[in-house]
Amino acid sequence: MIAFVSGRVAAAGPDGAVIDVHGVGLSVQCTPATLAGLRVGDHAKVPTSLVVREDSLTLFGFADDDERTVFELLQTASGVGPRLALAMLAVHTPNALRHAVAAEDLTALTKVPGIGKKGAQRIVLELRDRLGGPVGDAAADLRAPARAEPWREQVQMGLINLGWSAKDADAAVSAVAADLDGAETPPVAVLLKSALKKLSRG
Repeated sequence: MIAFVSGRVAAAGPDGAVIDVHGVGLSVQCTPATLAGLRVGDHAKVPTSLVVREDSLTLFGFADDDERTVFELLQTASGVGPRLALAMLAVHTPNALRHAVAAEDLTALTKVPGIGKKGAQRIVLELRDRLGGPVGDAAADLRAPARAEPWREQVQMGLINLGWSAKDADAAVSAVAADLDGAETPPVAVLLKSALKKLSRG
């Protein structure tokens, strides 16, 4: 596998770039996020993923290692090839995709050209456990409503770790919050038990 290419940007177009690596021009298909950071004549180091087909060798380039990792994970879902995976990353950031899959947000997934409702359902089903939740600063941004009440995030993560879906966990946490209605917040362990009771009733 070619993990990255490093060299001068010889050319850049709407869907890819050519990187001059010691006199060899490597054509790299890129996401918009990658292309935004490339300038002709500048030196660049681009994380890559090599896709091998019977009749072709195609090098895909990314803004960072996380984008490349998500690109490769997306292709483990049935019906998702490299072109569709690249399109998904053109529409959504890696964290936005993680969030959409974890929250079973079919509307977000169907914004990608080539993905219908059934395809989105299949992607959620097959990738939910592989992609994981959002990471880094963007993870905090996606959970912004929970930041005012740290217990919400702790209970939600506890439920997800116990095997509940992100959607069910969100619903249970919201129900527990509604019961509190401004009252003093009990320990997280007590809140977790309350959330589990609500889920078992559901």
